[in-house]
Amino acid sequence: MTPEVQVLLNTLWVVTAAILVFFMQAGFALVESGMVRAKNAINVIMKNYCDMCVGALGFWAVGYGLMFGLSPTGWFGTTKFAPNSAEPFEYTLLFFQMMFAATAATIVSGALAERIRFNAYLVGSFMITTLIYPIYGSWAWNDNGWLKQLGFIDFAGSTVVHTVGACCALAGLAALGPRTGRYAKDGTPRPIPGHNLPFVALGGFILWLGWFGFNAGSTTAADVGIGRIALNTHLAGCASVVGTIFLCGLLGRPVLLTSVVNASLAGLVAITAGCAFVTPGSAILIGLIAAPVMLLGEAFLDAFKLDDAVGAIPVHGFCGVWGTFAVGIFKESGVDVRQMCIQLLGSAAAFGFVFPVAYVMYRMIGSWMKLRVASVDEQRGLDYAEHGEVGYPEFQDGLLHGGTASTGAAPATRPATTNRPVIASPIGRN
Repeated sequence: MTPEVQVLLNTLWVVTAAILVFFMQAGFALVESGMVRAKNAINVIMKNYCDMCVGALGFWAVGYGLMFGLSPTGWFGTTKFAPNSAEPFEYTLLFFQMMFAATAATIVSGALAERIRFNAYLVGSFMITTLIYPIYGSWAWNDNGWLKQLGFIDFAGSTVVHTVGACCALAGLAALGPRTGRYAKDGTPRPIPGHNLPFVALGGFILWLGWFGFNAGSTTAADVGIGRIALNTHLAGCASVVGTIFLCGLLGRPVLLTSVVNASLAGLVAITAGCAFVTPGSAILIGLIAAPVMLLGEAFLDAFKLDDAVGAIPVHGFCGVWGTFAVGIFKESGVDVRQMCIQLLGSAAAFGFVFPVAYVMYRMIGSWMKLRVASVDEQRGLDYAEHGEVGYPEFQDGLLHGGTASTGAAPATRPATTNRPVIASPIGRN
């Protein structure tokens, strides 16, 4: 095979993988909107749709250069900003990495759902994809990055994408506070069920599909290693689901659809760091252990009244750390204590850099343009308060009154008079 043909095959594979990763945005939109109340469904989908757009522009202009430009210090790149003239395959890599940046940002959307203002969220997403994500990414994935020089391994982003996104989400939760009514005065968590579980299941399937592009596409080459990476990815997701079902039965807890879908994502996150370096048997073990890690993460957040609306931080943060650490235990060459220490250092560096910077960012956004919606808007729902529309007008007539949305949108009025009674869904009101 000639080098020209190999480059062509590599380009076709990486672009195809990038398209699969792009489709993960649809998966996130369905999972997150299904896990929130009907009155916030449009707002969540809008955030997923628009953070991808503002993030792509910021990553092209600044983020890609910070992440993959020449980095003489090992801390951030100094070239390749707003690339308009590059080698053909460079454009392919930029397109692929742009989708990863969007994934890191959209992890935040679900965690902060039902209380953050739309415009404030988009400003935060722009800063994450333009500065926060690329700077940490340069440490781990730039050839001269200081973590990569130490030997840090994160093949497809358990830390670079998922832990970074979860740290940003955690910072946002600390700045925002929980949803109204989420915790009783004694700290007991009150469940706030989502409105559309079929959406959650369909979104889980779409994310799983996209993950094959996420992990196998990180070869950035059409080679024979793709098969094992895809197999390991699938096995870890399956094992985490089985582990969660077993644990729920052992603990006497109902096996919820939301738990099963999040379990599959937890296993997929965990295998992302080492999918190219472990055997299929090890991938199953990594996925199995991700199940209790996720469940413990959920309990940890509730203990500190950190209201993650969709469980994003246990899935992407806790399991991202576990998957990164697992590389040192399960890689084919055997247990490597030094590698485990390097992996822990990489995770600690992610939290130590991303969380405080993101927390300061959200506080600054809050002082500039208000971060959280007013309590009356939270009760009414962000679909109407932020966008002047609702997702299910046939069942949410009670929200479509003559008031004005807080964003200044035109008043939403009731549909034309009919003979049927007005029906206001309890889900829409609460």
